[in-house]
This record gives sequence, structure tokens and C-alpha cells, in this order.
Amino acid sequence: QVKVVQSGGGPVQAGGSLKLSCTTFGVTYIDYAMGWFRQAPGKEREGVLCITSQGRITEYTDSVKGRFTISRDNAKNTLYLQMNNTEPGDTAMYYCAMFLYDYCRGAEAVRGPYWGQGTQVTVFS
Repeated sequence: QVKVVQSGGGPVQAGGSLKLSCTTFGVTYIDYAMGWFRQAPGKEREGVLCITSQGRITEYTDSVKGRFTISRDNAKNTLYLQMNNTEPGDTAMYYCAMFLYDYCRGAEAVRGPYWGQGTQVTVFS
């Protein structure tokens, strides 16, 4: 049975840093691309960053360029999102997602069981 479990998040002052983690259980993690998505109140879910098993990165939005970094530890079945120099516009619920293939696509391609439970990130001034 697949489980995608997130940790990290919370409140952070603008300009500060946070690190999100996402661990998968019950799958052969190394074979799949994984990504981070976020959804702010009243807005659609948007992609942030995605990474393949070989380390190829897709940047879904320019708004985090130079500030957020995605990485993965295949030995630990864990995906990370390092958020630096945070801005109030980064406030959202953040979701980890696993694709059933080794390339990145949009949120519509992620099946239900392969979403993390979500974690709130709130950036305050």
C-alpha cells in the first residue's frame, strides 16, 4: 500500500528558511519522478519543482527561482524542498506528489494515493 508522508512546514518570517520532507512507503521510490506543488487560498494548485530519479529538475514557476531547491535521497525514499529567502507570496499548503513514471508532468497527472497529506507554510512579514 502506497503512503506519501510529509513533514516540515509551519510559520516563518519573510526572508527565513524552511525545509519540507516527503517520504514514500510501499513503492520502489527510485523509479519515479517526484514533485512539490502548492495551493494558496482561492487559487488553483500550482507546480513548484519536480525531480526525476536521475536528478533532472523541472521548474514549474519562475517565482521560486534562486530561492527554492528540490533534492532527493533515494536511499531514504525521501524528497526535500529547501525554501530560502521566503516571501509572503509563498504562503500556501504544500503538497508532495509521486508520478508513476520517471518524468515530470502537471498536477492533473498525479493519482489520488500518490499525493502527500499537505503541510501549511505561512510566511509573515
